[in-house]
Amino acid sequence: MAKHFRAVIRMTALALALFAAGLARAQPQDRAATIAGAKQEGMVSYWDTIIQPETHDALAAGFRAAYGLPASFQVKYTLSATLALITKIEQETASGNVTVDVASIASPPWVNGLVAAGHVMRHDSPEYAAYTAVFAAKLGQPGYYAFNGGYVFVPMWNADTLTFKGTSWKDVLGAVPAGRISTNDGGNSATGLLTYMGLRDALGVDYFKSLARMKPAFVVRSEGTAERLVTGQDLMAFGGMPTRAAQNNEKGANLDILFPSEGVVLMGQSSFILTKAPHPNAAKLWLDFTLSEAGQTILAKREALISGRAGFKSPLPKYAPAMDTLKLIPVAWDKIGTEDIRKAKAEWQGIFAP
Repeated sequence: MAKHFRAVIRMTALALALFAAGLARAQPQDRAATIAGAKQEGMVSYWDTIIQPETHDALAAGFRAAYGLPASFQVKYTLSATLALITKIEQETASGNVTVDVASIASPPWVNGLVAAGHVMRHDSPEYAAYTAVFAAKLGQPGYYAFNGGYVFVPMWNADTLTFKGTSWKDVLGAVPAGRISTNDGGNSATGLLTYMGLRDALGVDYFKSLARMKPAFVVRSEGTAERLVTGQDLMAFGGMPTRAAQNNEKGANLDILFPSEGVVLMGQSSFILTKAPHPNAAKLWLDFTLSEAGQTILAKREALISGRAGFKSPLPKYAPAMDTLKLIPVAWDKIGTEDIRKAKAEWQGIFAP
């Protein structure tokens, strides 16, 4: 395992070197001007709901190297809960006092609303040519956003405390005693609720009524879901995140996951630039880098995020398989509105309310 991760790190370093060398050889005039503008701005600020501090450090270092930015260039990062990020952006766009340059969040319906309201900057990233599958799945809008990494919520368990041989979402029902399973808190988690909406259409409402009878614990953060399995508090998680399985297993845990036969709901971290971003040149470069081969390699290796980039070879295929190998449950992301989400939340609360 250690050799594998060292090999991945070497691959990441090579990708960064090639990316930087390519930029140095031939910078289009507009890109050179953008880099010059970014150097004058001196910083970029981004918010995300997934990226951990160590991953941020790797991204920031690779970003500076790729564009020849000085060590003094600041990459300011804030890790946020989904609803807190939504609140932050809505408050700033309403007041006009925008401090965030780039935000990434797994809520295409919400981001589509920002685009429609004129709050997302038009940026024709040169990397978008590799994201046609993302746009086709309605997980992005050309010229406005794609996702810097995707994730899924799937059955997860501690293989040291549970033997589970299921292949389907249906196999989860009754797999552990009541009170020994957790699920995403759809009442307080935007991504948990959106996942519920996709799974409900595939599995039916009665399925979730059966899940409710297992008396699951409700968890908002994916880190907490994994921790409850590692400590033995839960035997299974209905909505575990492969990212957290990979990170805990690297530290010696034995968490296992299932990609169910019915399919999964892919949650893409929609990454976009605010129209009134205070550092627009740096924001464009940051978005481009995170979507590049080098940026995607860092995100896939360190966060086990699924890349939407065409031809991308995942360094962690068990936890972050290629997007085109996944059976995706279709979701009409471009059709979901505020009222649909409100109704789904009320439905979820009606099913799982004590």
